[in-house]
Amino acid sequence: MSAVEAKLADLGLTLPEVVPPLAAYQPAVQSGVYVYTAGQLPMVDGKLPVTGKVGAEVTPEEAKDLARTCALNALAAVKSVAGDLDRIARVVKVVGFVASAADFTGQPAVVNGASELLGEVLGEKGVHARSAVGVAVLPLDAPVEVEIQVELTEA
Repeated sequence: MSAVEAKLADLGLTLPEVVPPLAAYQPAVQSGVYVYTAGQLPMVDGKLPVTGKVGAEVTPEEAKDLARTCALNALAAVKSVAGDLDRIARVVKVVGFVASAADFTGQPAVVNGASELLGEVLGEKGVHARSAVGVAVLPLDAPVEVEIQVELTEA
């Protein structure tokens, strides 16, 4: 077990299986020392635990927890191409999309769920640049979607 996966276990979390693509793309690709993930939905055991817009059917607190799940799924996608999460030198960028009710403006607090998980698991290596974007709708009516870019150490 890698040190990153041991840290996940200390937090009571396990790395899930990679979420299969919903369309014509790969969950993650490596280019040089960088891994780029596709947008990760908060899938748990192959399904979304909740659907709808944040600020309407989904509370900001629920959405923040879902963003954590997205980040966990993103780490699984990174491992699928990097082989070992201990190769992560740093998280470079996080982009979070929040399906938002028309008057909802708390996207940054929702995406904090992903950012905080990466910080808890990776420490200083998890500190990153970030965008938090409100959108009208996401695939499968998911409330949140997160993608990450990481730099790897040389193999």
